[in-house]
Parts: sequence; C-alpha cells; structure tokens
Amino acid sequence: MPINFKFSYQVEIAKRVLRTAALLMLTAFTMNAYSASKTIVVLGDSLSAEYGLARGEGWVSLLQKKLEAEKISAPIVNASISGETTSGGAARLQALLDKHQPAVVVIELGANDALRGLSLIATQQNLRTMVAASKKAKAKVLLVGMQIPPNYGTDYTRQFAELYPKIAKETKSALVPFMLKDVADKANLFQADRIHPSAEAHPVILNNIWPQLKPLLAK
Repeated sequence: MPINFKFSYQVEIAKRVLRTAALLMLTAFTMNAYSASKTIVVLGDSLSAEYGLARGEGWVSLLQKKLEAEKISAPIVNASISGETTSGGAARLQALLDKHQPAVVVIELGANDALRGLSLIATQQNLRTMVAASKKAKAKVLLVGMQIPPNYGTDYTRQFAELYPKIAKETKSALVPFMLKDVADKANLFQADRIHPSAEAHPVILNNIWPQLKPLLAK
C-alpha cells in the first residue's frame, strides 16, 4: 500500500501545532498565577533586619531578588526591627496592614521573647493576635518557627518549640518549622556574637522559607 507522504506531513504539522499550543497555554497559566502584584510584609526581628550584615545580604533582600528572577511581582515591606518581641510586633501590625494591604504576612518573631525569658502564654497570645489580624485583613500568613538552646531549661525549650506548629495548625497557617535549619548547628555560619547568622547563612535561611512562601503567592 503506497504511503501518503502529504497526509503524514500534515499529521506531523498538526502534532507540532498542538504541542506548541499546549506549551503556550502552560506558560500563560504559570505567568497568570503570579501576574497580579502581591505585597509581602515581613514582620520580624534582627534575624530578618540584616543585623550585622551589609545591605542586601539578608534573606529578605535575597528573597526580593529571587522573586524578580522568577518574574513574580511581589514587592516586600521589611518591617523587621532588631530586638523586636511578639508584643512589639502585635502593636505595630495593624498599621502595617492598613497602609500596605499585603497579600502575605510573614511573622518571624518570638526569639527575643525566649531570650528574655518572657511568658510563653503571652508569646502564644501575641502570635495568635497577629495571625488573626492578618487573616481578618485578607492576608495569607506564614509563621516562621524558632527554637532555643536547651540551657533555658528542658520544659521551656520544648514548650517554646511547640508553639509554632501548634498555632499554625489551629489557625490553618503556613509554617516554616525552624528558620535556622542547617544553620543552628554550624558555628561557621554565625557572626562573632554567636547569635546572629552570618551573610553565608542567609541563602540557607531563604531555602528554608521559600518552599512554604511560594505557594502563598499563587492564586
């Protein structure tokens, strides 16, 4: 039976057109998912405020560069202050929500509460207050968990670590279990004070945060 080369050619062309159309649709869908500008407010302490670092070396600055590289329109308002506690963050948050109307609020607070030995009941309530205010303002929430050294006492250390997953579960918020994963156990990734991560640690911190943050930026 003779081969119909013209028909075969037409079939091949049709397949290529369909493949191209499918690729264009996928690209358009991906771009559309992140096309609308979504402001991110980062409410944190020195770990997010570039303490001891050159400007642009902290994980928040690295996040902005990553967003731009991935063509995700999401300006960041870094409202982090060195030494900030959950009480201070809770007091400042509403004004930030009113001014910036963020799509996402990243809450990275609690470490200074623990360092000062503050009541975990108060810390827990402050975190819940911030999550509730953010959600009331129609913002998605990413809770960034922390852990503290065991020298604060076994019970206090354990209860502090349990705060974040507990609140995230109760409020149906996204969670980074431990901000300093793959950093805390490496002395060479800290500044001379042995408290604040060095510039080399911040790409690792971003890697801990990004997988939980990216889905919040999609529609």
